[in-house]
Amino acid sequence: MAKTCVLSPWSRMLTTTTRAPPAAKSACWKAGRWRKWLMKPSPPTPTSQSKRPIVAVIDVPSQAYGRREEAFGIHQALAGAAGAYAKARLAGHPVIGLIVGKAMSGAFLAHGYQANRLIAFNDSGVLVHAMGKESAARITLRTVEALEKLAATIPPMAYDVSNYATLGLLSALLDINNPDAPDDHDLSLVSNTLRDAIADARTDASLKCRLGAENRRSSQLVRDRMRASW
Repeated sequence: MAKTCVLSPWSRMLTTTTRAPPAAKSACWKAGRWRKWLMKPSPPTPTSQSKRPIVAVIDVPSQAYGRREEAFGIHQALAGAAGAYAKARLAGHPVIGLIVGKAMSGAFLAHGYQANRLIAFNDSGVLVHAMGKESAARITLRTVEALEKLAATIPPMAYDVSNYATLGLLSALLDINNPDAPDDHDLSLVSNTLRDAIADARTDASLKCRLGAENRRSSQLVRDRMRASW
């Protein structure tokens, strides 16, 4: 089970304005098999304007690894979480992902990647990638230093959020004075950006807004050719 964790200041900010339960600071936990049993359906709401927004505070270092996790169905847990976010988004709920720390591996796919809009802090502590540097170095038979040098030349392989932003997946990249102890300006900036993202998300439940960046040309080309062949 997840360890007891300290709440992030961004989770506390959200709980002051919503009735949603506070999220534990995710650096202390890894998305695991138990979460698939915690899903409960929300009662339907009549119109898109009354659909409650969902804000996912994202700071996930990875999912849990191991034979026990696989045997208990971590793949079902992660797929179930991603599916729940997608269902909520397609049902008209504005789903916003606020990346305040690490967004890694299957944990990010399960928690936040299905959001209508992704917002990230422009901070060195914010990392987005398929796996951690040490794991990626082992798989690619490189040292961490060699991996970092290679990643600096290929935006999709880079870990820093500024390179990630060039892929067109972020709706906003915020400069925060102190992410660990936000001041009034930081809180106001994040709050206003979330409100704007929620309003924007109500106009389109799809994720097509992510495909317009220059560094996503190949992704768009693959999609176009697959549609043509089908």
